[in-house]
Amino acid sequence: MTSWEDAVLWLREQPDRSELVRACFYDDPLLDAAKRYYNGTEWRAVRALLPAKPGSALDLGAGRGISSYALARDGWSVTALEPDPSDLVGAGAIRTLATDANLDISVEQNWGESLPFPDASFELVHGRQVLHHAHDLQRLCSEAARVLKPGGMLVATREHVISRKEDLPLFLAGHALHDLYGGEHAYLLEEYLRAIKDSGIELIQILNPNQSDINLYPETVAGFKQRLARKLHLPASIIPDFVLGMWGAASNAPGRLYSFVGRKNG
Repeated sequence: MTSWEDAVLWLREQPDRSELVRACFYDDPLLDAAKRYYNGTEWRAVRALLPAKPGSALDLGAGRGISSYALARDGWSVTALEPDPSDLVGAGAIRTLATDANLDISVEQNWGESLPFPDASFELVHGRQVLHHAHDLQRLCSEAARVLKPGGMLVATREHVISRKEDLPLFLAGHALHDLYGGEHAYLLEEYLRAIKDSGIELIQILNPNQSDINLYPETVAGFKQRLARKLHLPASIIPDFVLGMWGAASNAPGRLYSFVGRKNG
């Protein structure tokens, strides 16, 4: 197995994967990639889930820092948690991004299962594609809840879901980078829900694969409706959102994406 940095470098060298590289925001300059994320449909949909008044935010597993950048641009006081020191895909990249963007983003190199912060430190804990990487999902959610202030929000987006444990190898076999670095994973939907609820966080929204631009990115709900309408020879305007929601809820595709929004009990 190689490192995450080496896996991303390999992906960037594949001429037939350039669209995937851009969709994952692995391209450089990093500041341009972060701006594209900030101005894109995914972040627009995430922003709609966040509290109206920015406060202190912890960005779990921040990676290259694109969501830390977006939060800071929107006025949040951001701490980016990222254990990987890499200047390409980890803490080093976030520090460079913060400097280039002239944004105050604090970077902490640590794991989410053992957060180095006092209780009730943040109004928001945000994680983009983080929970499915947990070595201990319950502990990670419990730590997120611990550092949230009463009434604070957890927003965990684009988490890989499987319907049966037997589906995990199928998902991993189809992942573009898992064979290189071995760090991908997926949990049952029930495991995510139980871990979040047992941590003391009340779930407010559970968004299935078709219910939000967050999970569909780089596709959009509007684009999905248009493709479906063409197949059915119908105008997209008459396809209601609940149809997409029902379709997403019925999906058994290994690794499909869900997002979760919760609030810490007072």
